[in-house]
Amino acid sequence: MRTHKKREMTMHRLLTTADIGKLVRKERRRQGATQAELAGMSNVGITFISQLENGKETAEIGKVINVLMTLGVDLYAEERDA
Repeated sequence: MRTHKKREMTMHRLLTTADIGKLVRKERRRQGATQAELAGMSNVGITFISQLENGKETAEIGKVINVLMTLGVDLYAEERDA
């Protein structure tokens, strides 16, 4: 993966697994990595990356967080009023 200058923080509202997958694909491509490269750096399989990018609803959350961390993407949760 290429090294890039620090970017300004951009927030994304993620409502579905497809939203997470789109973000992962966009960031992976922005960094110039292949699915195989990202899989290797994240210690997951290429199939997992492919399924994640395609919005698989049953993707293991621990692996998803690991992929996001590898890409330098922080995950936040905001509580809503009841």
